[in-house]
Amino acid sequence: MLNCVIIDDEPLARDILTSYLQQSGYARLAGAFSNAFDAHQFLQCNTVDVIFLDIEMPEMNGIDFLRSLTQPPITVFTTAFRNYAFEGFELGVIDFLLKPISHDRFLLALDKIKEFLALKMEGTNLEMSRDTPDFVFVKSGVQKIKLYFAEVSHIQGLKDYAIIHTPERRIVIKGSVKSMLEIFPDTHFIRVHKSFIVAKDKIRRIEKNRIIIPDHQIPIGRNYKEDVEKKIYGN
Repeated sequence: MLNCVIIDDEPLARDILTSYLQQSGYARLAGAFSNAFDAHQFLQCNTVDVIFLDIEMPEMNGIDFLRSLTQPPITVFTTAFRNYAFEGFELGVIDFLLKPISHDRFLLALDKIKEFLALKMEGTNLEMSRDTPDFVFVKSGVQKIKLYFAEVSHIQGLKDYAIIHTPERRIVIKGSVKSMLEIFPDTHFIRVHKSFIVAKDKIRRIEKNRIIIPDHQIPIGRNYKEDVEKKIYGN
């Protein structure tokens, strides 16, 4: 059972999310708050798994609130403003729900959280040999699975973990995006954002500040834009 907190200054938004949590069957509401200050006091004394956090709030907005937490729980942004999505990735937010939030989309966010927590529990790590330039072994328990670099579409950083995406599965590894760059060769992969690495051959097109790959849209960070253009376009 996931312990969840809702932080939103709109009463209707809090009521809707509370109803969705109650219907889920595997998440419970630990607290609902209309402002960041009350929520901060609660988090200092209580253990929480997930925060559903609005951004546009008076006095302290959701972004500043999240930055103020030394060990933030898994966080989902809930907002009416699409332009905050990139800042969410910078802060390690697991999902971004655009208001009005449908019940189905909310359940997808909960499923993503459950999957991430389950994969963390597997204690997966990577084993690499100098003699195997095309793949690494994924070790989980007593199993070792060969993962070819060509299978990987992108890697996402989330807090102290990296999520490796392939068409068949997702793999959660303890470690930063920076540490993944030491394993995945720069001949095939490029860092495009503080929280993302993308396989060059999976890029379908680039639209302004995002990269389109099959089934995903990846943000391009401001500090990486020039390097991305050089490595992709050869400029």
